[in-house]
Amino acid sequence: MSWGNQGGGGGGPWGGGQSPWGRGPRQPNLEEILRRSQARVRRLLPGGSNRAPIFALVLGAVLLIWGITGFFRVQPDELGVVLRFGAYNRTVTPGLNYHLPYPVEYALTPKVTRINTIEIGGTPRDLGGRSPTPGELTESRMLTGDENLVDVYFTVQWQIRDPQKYLFNIREPEETVKAVAESSMREVIGRTPAVDAIVGDKNTMASETRGLVQKILDSYDSGILINAVLISHRIDFPSQDVQDAFIDVQSAKTDRDSAVIRAQQYLNSIVPRAKGEAAQVTQQAEAYRQQIVRQAEGDASRFLAVYQAYKQAEDVTARRLYIETMEKILSGANKIVLDKAATASGVLPYLPLPELRNPKAAPSTSQTPPTTPSGSSQTQQR
Repeated sequence: MSWGNQGGGGGGPWGGGQSPWGRGPRQPNLEEILRRSQARVRRLLPGGSNRAPIFALVLGAVLLIWGITGFFRVQPDELGVVLRFGAYNRTVTPGLNYHLPYPVEYALTPKVTRINTIEIGGTPRDLGGRSPTPGELTESRMLTGDENLVDVYFTVQWQIRDPQKYLFNIREPEETVKAVAESSMREVIGRTPAVDAIVGDKNTMASETRGLVQKILDSYDSGILINAVLISHRIDFPSQDVQDAFIDVQSAKTDRDSAVIRAQQYLNSIVPRAKGEAAQVTQQAEAYRQQIVRQAEGDASRFLAVYQAYKQAEDVTARRLYIETMEKILSGANKIVLDKAATASGVLPYLPLPELRNPKAAPSTSQTPPTTPSGSSQTQQR
């Protein structure tokens, strides 16, 4: 029903002019706009009674062309990801496929089998004799575990593993892979001494870096597979001055380690020897103690045995002890024994004091028997 015949100068309740309530201008008439559009289309078509079929034919051709635009081809190294109104709908395989025409659906075809390569830091050969840019220095220069600077040039090879995650979960995939790889390599170099980084196994460090990069990208749910991390050039110091300083430091560390090893060897030799000497002294002291104890016990046993014999025969034992004691005392002395008869007959005893003072002359003196005033010799008795 048209509102144009109602009062107020034409137009419906949302048409031009004043509204029935008398407030503000009226909105455009939608039916009028449609009629005007149809009139313009009819004027473009040839006149006569055949306008409607021709219009339908043109509309059908337009729809046919629009529908044909939904066909698309996926190459052998690609996978097709169909989006419906911008959201993921399905994944299609290589070949000829179809989706609803744009803007209802459209397809993305990422190359899932292509190996992508990212170089971090470049290589000295790429510089061509020129000085590296600040960006290249920032990428390649890293700090080792013993706080030395080294230049590391490496390459990351990656490919798409899950197209859906790759397209929707990360933004700027190449920059993401590059940033993650650089961060991972810095972590590996940061816990590796400079000597091990320079002369060590590069494959081990590259494998460790690859595992760390893959772990981080998996945590992002990125759908990216890291095929390899290749250290493309020898890890080295950034300048000759740094290398010379490093060599000096390593020489000092080597001297220190040599001194420590020599001190440890001396410690290992002197301590067991001291322990052996201490054990020897201890054993000697123990042997001496046992000897003294056994000797004392033997003397005590001998004394007790003599005492028991003395109690049984005191006179005989006392005389025997006297004789044995005198035998010990007089066994090494020069002796001259005069009997009582010689003394009573007026023999003058002679004591050769000079010979007694000279032990070497004593035997010759003792061999000459003393003479009596009458010239007779005296008899020696024991």
